Amino acid sequence: MKKVEQSIKNYISETIRTIPDFPKPGIQFKDITTLLQDKKALELTSYMLASPFRGKLVDFVVGLESRGFLFGTNLAQDLNAGFIPVRKPGKLPAETLSEVYALEYGTDSVEIHKDAIFKGAKVIIHDDLIATGGTASAATELIKRLGGEIIGYSFIIELSFLKGRDLLPENIPIESIITE
Repeated sequence: MKKVEQSIKNYISETIRTIPDFPKPGIQFKDITTLLQDKKALELTSYMLASPFRGKLVDFVVGLESRGFLFGTNLAQDLNAGFIPVRKPGKLPAETLSEVYALEYGTDSVEIHKDAIFKGAKVIIHDDLIATGGTASAATELIKRLGGEIIGYSFIIELSFLKGRDLLPENIPIESIITE
């Protein structure tokens, strides 16, 4: 089975395009639009994201703006869970909680509806990519503030050299299909 999984990971990886110097010089942007265009890669990515969490009680998948929405809803559906978006400020219509996180230069923030998660809810945080970990860490704090319990993190790509997982709790599984 490990050989099959590696073959799937290789296929998915080959469908992701790298755009040099986007959005600024020195950044190697991982463009998943090419993955989305490939129906086989699309199906395999959904399968691989759900695999580590099948058979676990999951109440919600929290998708991080904006590419975390693309597979987050599929992941929620595959796990028989609800989906909750975490968005940039001013995008959610009801009352929100906000969490600020550090960027390379400055800060940013994300928001969640105050009534999105019930106390004790089992939550998976999903995004297409984890780089420095700031957004996932901010979402972690929001979920904790609402009384949710994070049972896992789900990413398509992990840029391990940026050490984003170091900002996340050590005792919670972090699942990435591709690690670079």
